[in-house]
Amino acid sequence: MSSLKPRLSFYQILNMNFGFFGIQYSFGLQQSNMSPIYKYLGADEASLPYLWLAGPMTGLIIQPIIGALSDKTTSKMGRRTPYFLIGAIFCSISLFFMPFSSALWMAASLLWILDAANNVTMEPYRAFVSDRLNEDQHSIGFMTQSAFTGLGQTLSYLTPTLLVLIGMNQDAVNAKNIPYITVTAFIIGAFFSIFSILWTVRTTKEYPLTEEELDRMRKMPKGASATFKEIVEAIKEMPLTMKQLAFVKLFQWYAMFCYWQYIVLSISTTFFQTTEQSSSAFRQAGLINGQVGGFYNFVAFIAAFALVPFTKRFGPKVMHSFCLTLAGIGMICIPMIHTELYLFIPMIGIGLAWASMMGNPYIMLAGSIPPERTGVYMGIFNMFIVIPMMIQIFTLPLYYRSLLGGNPENVIILAGVLLLCAAVAVLFVKVVKHSDGAIEGRVMGGGGH
Repeated sequence: MSSLKPRLSFYQILNMNFGFFGIQYSFGLQQSNMSPIYKYLGADEASLPYLWLAGPMTGLIIQPIIGALSDKTTSKMGRRTPYFLIGAIFCSISLFFMPFSSALWMAASLLWILDAANNVTMEPYRAFVSDRLNEDQHSIGFMTQSAFTGLGQTLSYLTPTLLVLIGMNQDAVNAKNIPYITVTAFIIGAFFSIFSILWTVRTTKEYPLTEEELDRMRKMPKGASATFKEIVEAIKEMPLTMKQLAFVKLFQWYAMFCYWQYIVLSISTTFFQTTEQSSSAFRQAGLINGQVGGFYNFVAFIAAFALVPFTKRFGPKVMHSFCLTLAGIGMICIPMIHTELYLFIPMIGIGLAWASMMGNPYIMLAGSIPPERTGVYMGIFNMFIVIPMMIQIFTLPLYYRSLLGGNPENVIILAGVLLLCAAVAVLFVKVVKHSDGAIEGRVMGGGGH
């Protein structure tokens, strides 16, 4: 690739990032629907976290491997395109069959395939943006990607409600008590997943590699041992800022997994005093979560832009602490709210925190890592997301009934308390000063999982 690439128009950048809409629509469907689907298929409430293992496990294993492989791929289609095209195909198949699951094991297995496919797509797609754009267009490129992230997740949360508004019966269910509005939402997601990626592949081609690049790639260390050695060395030499951020991310991602897994059950308990999966009340709780979840994702979409000047003025550490505090207080208040309209108030704080999580930690990290190791440290930083999720999966079932009384409302309160802990922990992070341009680029680069 030439060191100076052709400048792309905004329309071309939209085409290049449109595939992210389908990826994030898929993630939104998982966040809002997997716990209800598991419940419809007879899952025990305390065991729900175990069934969410696919996401963090596949992220931990697949993302760094696929990222490294795509750096060295020289296919006719390009370095990145084969990966996000294959990933989108498997993602689409998994989404289509998910609501037709006949048993718990089938839904859990499909989630493993779905998350693996999404992770195969994700890392090469992010690299694809950097490959195609000059540095002075990175900000608009990642901003557009972030916008499609917010749009995809917002619409995925709202799809069941929109289907009801156009005339579908919210209480119509299949043989496994899965509402047909949920079935339809996943079929729509399957279409968006493959269509959006095909649109990007059709409209945006990768630049051919130059002889210099090909020669450099041939000289790169090959094999799993070289990659493993590089990761181990980077962990040993990890900057202090990154170590301190690990504690922040432990609290915040443990909290977010608690929230996604139990928010529908919490709303159903608070509003309808039941978590019986075959009841109309439980299906109504799912619709309410779709509405408020769509709202907080929309807030996050707006906040991705709005936070930039505040972050420049007050710094990423203060802004992240502020956003996490609002979200923590909001989550603690959710079980106390018995009017649906009032549920949108805490969602403002959750939306702000979601936007901040996608940007501010990366701003704090950016100035502390050496440029030549950006890739490997970003991969390790992703481990600080999935490892807290895995800790949550294996610990929460152990005390769900004994310490939390088997009440999903208490899980949401726990999530709020943990976000407040993260808000305090981030204030102790030592941030290395770097340029305003780097700050802006990182904020706009947020989005995804």
